[in-house]
Parts: sequence; C-alpha cells; structure tokens
Amino acid sequence: MAEPDGWGVLEQAGELARRGEAFALATVVWRQGPSSGKEGCRAIITASGELRGWIGGACAEPTVVREARQALAEGTPRLLLLGTPDQFGAAVPDGMTVVPISCQSEGALEVYIEPVEPAPHLVVVGRSPMATTLVELAATLGWRAERLENPEFTGVTAQSFVVIATQGHNDEESMERALAARPAYLGLVASLRRGQAVLGYLADRGVPAEDLARVQVPAGLDLGRVSHREIAVAILAELVRARAARSAPVAVVTELPEAVDPVCGMTVPAADPVEYEGAEYSFCCSGCRAEFQRDPAVYAKKETRC
Repeated sequence: MAEPDGWGVLEQAGELARRGEAFALATVVWRQGPSSGKEGCRAIITASGELRGWIGGACAEPTVVREARQALAEGTPRLLLLGTPDQFGAAVPDGMTVVPISCQSEGALEVYIEPVEPAPHLVVVGRSPMATTLVELAATLGWRAERLENPEFTGVTAQSFVVIATQGHNDEESMERALAARPAYLGLVASLRRGQAVLGYLADRGVPAEDLARVQVPAGLDLGRVSHREIAVAILAELVRARAARSAPVAVVTELPEAVDPVCGMTVPAADPVEYEGAEYSFCCSGCRAEFQRDPAVYAKKETRC
C-alpha cells in the first residue's frame, strides 16, 4: 500500500483521534537540500514506533521516530533540527533540539513533533434529561461523548468513562455489562440506598467485591440539593477530577534496544548488527554499514555505547 501524502496523513490522524488512539504528528517545516524530506511532509508515529507517511530518508526517519515516541511519553511537543554537527554552530534558536545526523546527502531538516492524546471517551446509559445534559456538557469540552438507551459497550475501553443513568430501568443489567467492559470510571446515578441494593444484587450473582468497589455510587460530587440537570454538572466535575488524577504519559512500547552508529554517531535501533571482534554494531543506513565494513578497525575505536 502506498504511503499517504501530507493531507492523507492528516486524514489518518483524524481517524486515530476518533478511535481514541494516541500518536505523534511530525511535520517538516524547513529543509536544506539535498534532502528527501520536503516542507509540508508529514508522518504519524504511534506509541509502538510505527511510522505512517513520509518525513525523510533512512537517516532522518529513525531519529524522528525515537524523538516522537519520547514526546508521547513526556506529553510535550518539540522542534528538532537534524543535520551535521558543524552545519549550525551557535545559530540555533532557544527551545530547538539539535540532533546530529551525518548522512551522505549532507542535507538538513527542521521537524516539529506534536504528541496527540485521545479525547476522553464518555458513555452515558439512560434517556433522562440529566443524561442528555451530561453528554452535551462533555461534548463542549471536546470529549467524545455518546448516550445509549441500551447497555451496549462494544466501544468501551480501559480509558473510557461510563455513567449508568437508567434510574430504575434495568440498572442491574446495565451495571453488570458495564463492569465486564472494565472502564476507567464507572458511576451509577442513584440514591445511596438504591445503589447499595444494585451492588448487593450483583454480589449475589457472583460479581467480585473488588469489581463492585470500583463503582462510584452515587455518581458525581456532592453539591447538596440540586436539580436533575445540575446533577449532570456534578457528575462532569467528578469525571474531570478523575481524569486529572489518572493522567499519565502515554505508554511507549520499547521493542528494540538502541545503539550508536559508529560511523555517523546517530542513535539507532540495535537491529541487524555487524559483528567485529566480539562486539556488535548497528547502522542508520546501508551507506554507514558499507563504510564501516571497508575499515571496521577505524570506526570500532570511535564507538560510543549507549
């Protein structure tokens, strides 16, 4: 399948965001030729290190992937300047990260990397005015919010927030199905007495006590005597607090250890190594590999291990 172009990458980014998947978006904002990357080239980098799109050749790509995954882990954007160490000198603006690369093209790239965290996903089960208001309020915050009248949780993940607002209409069935989906937050809109009855019924059906302990009953912050629609405000406030409390960097999957290319000095995945005198050496591209193999003794002495 052909790699998507700049606009195609944005379409894929929108689809990932709708599915609630975290990723980083890398964009070339400046180039110095010769370089295979062009201004406006874009790529998506997932937490596992998969790259979709085009950001540059064999020298730039592993560096961008590494920096993008780090940006995802830290949750902060970064502006990279990729080139040979002697190209820029002291003329690098504050806030820009210089990553030396020494590829044969001798080109340079400036790449902006933006981590994109998925919008919170809220599922409200019920048909009351409160349920409708809660979905509307969450949507104004940019959340992916949906209201269901039937307890179907096919799209619920471990990052989702679920509120059961069936208010006496099959509360037990809805709660049991929601527990099976294991969302990040699960609340029941009910009085404390009614909530205890629902949880007691589920306990009698064999639902583990540790699962029932995860249910917030009644859902929402205690704001005293409020209207049904104001209950939606109390619940959303609790959801915002719960989200803030569990906010954490995106889990980045490390598939391979890293090594330093002994020819150009780039940090690269330690894959497909060349062995020399009992040590293994990995490379950013075939050009560096060939250069090393022509005279490995010279470059083996320069190697710097991570």
